[in-house]
Amino acid sequence: MEQPAWLDHAWQEAGVRETPGPASNSRILQFFRDVGHADVTSDEVAWCAAFVGACLERAGLRSTRSLLARSYLDWGVPLADAKLGAVAVLSRGSDPGQGHAGFVVGAAKDQLFLLGGNQKDAVTVQSFPMGRLLGLRWPSTAEGVGQNDELFEAALAHVLEMEGGWTNDPHDPGGPTNLGITLSVFAAWKGLTLTDANRQALMEELKRLDAAAVRPIYRERYWNPSRAGDLPPALAVMHFDAAVNHGVSGAARMLQQALGVSVDGKIGPQTLAAAHGQPVAEVIDRYADIRRARYRSLSHFWRFGRGWLRRVDRTVLAARQIASTGTKISQQLQAGARPMSQTGQTSQTSKWWGHSITIWGAIITAASTVLPTIGPLFGIDITPDLVQEFGDQVILVVQAIGGLIGIIMTIYGRTRATASLERKQVTFQL
Repeated sequence: MEQPAWLDHAWQEAGVRETPGPASNSRILQFFRDVGHADVTSDEVAWCAAFVGACLERAGLRSTRSLLARSYLDWGVPLADAKLGAVAVLSRGSDPGQGHAGFVVGAAKDQLFLLGGNQKDAVTVQSFPMGRLLGLRWPSTAEGVGQNDELFEAALAHVLEMEGGWTNDPHDPGGPTNLGITLSVFAAWKGLTLTDANRQALMEELKRLDAAAVRPIYRERYWNPSRAGDLPPALAVMHFDAAVNHGVSGAARMLQQALGVSVDGKIGPQTLAAAHGQPVAEVIDRYADIRRARYRSLSHFWRFGRGWLRRVDRTVLAARQIASTGTKISQQLQAGARPMSQTGQTSQTSKWWGHSITIWGAIITAASTVLPTIGPLFGIDITPDLVQEFGDQVILVVQAIGGLIGIIMTIYGRTRATASLERKQVTFQL
């Protein structure tokens, strides 16, 4: 009988055992790193769930990434009967919070045989009474790579904001592009070879694409292959944006360089463990610097460089907001862009009229036209340039005063606060 891929990985670890004394077995510590717990540095920490999770991750499946065995009771889909490779969750003692997890390799009438970690301090096959069985689980499509729909939708919204609409710049090596999808990518998506005969027809079809039409292209060509959905949300935004702009393999190499792991262009357990084990904000800053350097090395930086660097800055800002606040990514779509409803109306926010550059611009324009005309009637010689210069200085002063007042009010408000701040969930429709 052919066994599932994750069971192949499990058998490769058979015989791995805890190291006696204060030292720890590096193979066991790698299990912790593979599921995002690089902070664990002792093999004395219960590691049965880490072993199960590491084997699943190495097979390209998303584990619970928890160190609790019972977390697998909510993973995948339930099975009525034992199946080779199924994840079995057992009770351990009378404490409902304790448990054990391993892979099914055999079953008898009243016994279940598991290949598991932390079984007599090693990766072994051991029999357990059926009476201890709490549940049998099998991977579902939800445990596939990058299937976080909310995260994908928000990251896609950011990318579409950065990409813009139709463009056919002769200096752009990508050629005709709409919503970030090039003509060559669109032809490949349709299973066609781009030729002189079909070029014009495909170009017209490309022009008509909308966000709904490009969504599956982005998911299948960039989101899933890049494994962005398996990264911390803030880092996922940066990595997905890079995969779209630099290619999946190029983005993978940049991510690995930012994480300080082996650079091979393939996102695997080592890269994912490092991504979950390092400070996200620092990784994002390093990733951004690598992207900027890459852009500057391109021959057409002279043409698109400013826009590329601006894109990185906006992506960093969006990711940094998510990393620092911990709020859902749907609330932090992209830097500088207001949430949009389905009707396309931007959400409205109020501000003091004195902070409005538009209003001050109108005042200065009117003054530049009116004062030079009526000034001489009162013996005052006022030129438009003088009014414009004075107006610019007024704007700067007003903004500076407003900023200073805001800082003072913030400090004063916190010193007077008697209740802790409360975070409420806010949902924006896209």
